[in-house]
Amino acid sequence: AGSTEIRAVPVRHPGRWVAAAVLLVLAAMAVHAVVFARIKRGNSMQTRFGWHVIGDYFLSDQVLHGLVVTIELTAIAMAIGIAGGVLLAVMRLSANPIVRWVAWAYIWFFRGTPVLVQLLFWFNLSYVFPKLGLCIPFGPEWVHLDANKLITPFIAAFVGLGLNEAAYMSEIVRAGILSVDEGQAEAAQSLGMNRMQAMRRIVLPQAMRVIIPPTGNETISMLKTTSLASVITVTEVLYSVQLIYAATY
Repeated sequence: AGSTEIRAVPVRHPGRWVAAAVLLVLAAMAVHAVVFARIKRGNSMQTRFGWHVIGDYFLSDQVLHGLVVTIELTAIAMAIGIAGGVLLAVMRLSANPIVRWVAWAYIWFFRGTPVLVQLLFWFNLSYVFPKLGLCIPFGPEWVHLDANKLITPFIAAFVGLGLNEAAYMSEIVRAGILSVDEGQAEAAQSLGMNRMQAMRRIVLPQAMRVIIPPTGNETISMLKTTSLASVITVTEVLYSVQLIYAATY
């Protein structure tokens, strides 16, 4: 039997080209509106976003100082969050029901209330507790501290952000611990390790492959969440820029 050559004809997709053209036109319109669109201010025409002002202040001392504060807040809050998250995760997995309940209550509360509300609480703590001190429970106090001087806006910010982050990190760490096979902990205990030694030397190092990727995401999220600290007058990037545009309009 004779063979016939098959001629492949590519399928046309006109809808794709139409969609691409529409998206390109919309993108061009957005760029034009942001970069080139002008408005009359006084006797002159200026860009709507005031790009000349942004260029003047982009690398100013105020903005760079705000950037440093933002990075410091992120680093300190994440350090508190990671340390607290590991502790809370271990508590959630404890055989002691009271320890488990306390960890669950902490996580439930801090995950269930807005971060902004928590920042406002720590910022206004001195109204509720004007004096802070160290003492024996229900006994005499050894040290008295003025809450107004102790709880500065910066301290209130990283404490609030760090304690909130600990609640989220605890679930990430707990998921990482549960991903490690139980036989690893049992083998460690058979070698004479106690539970904490097995957790520190055997389980947690293996759990890091599950813990590290979402921790990176949490760090990025924290970098952006620090903008909420502007509400309590911490001079991070957003508040620094707010001070600038309050003066330049």
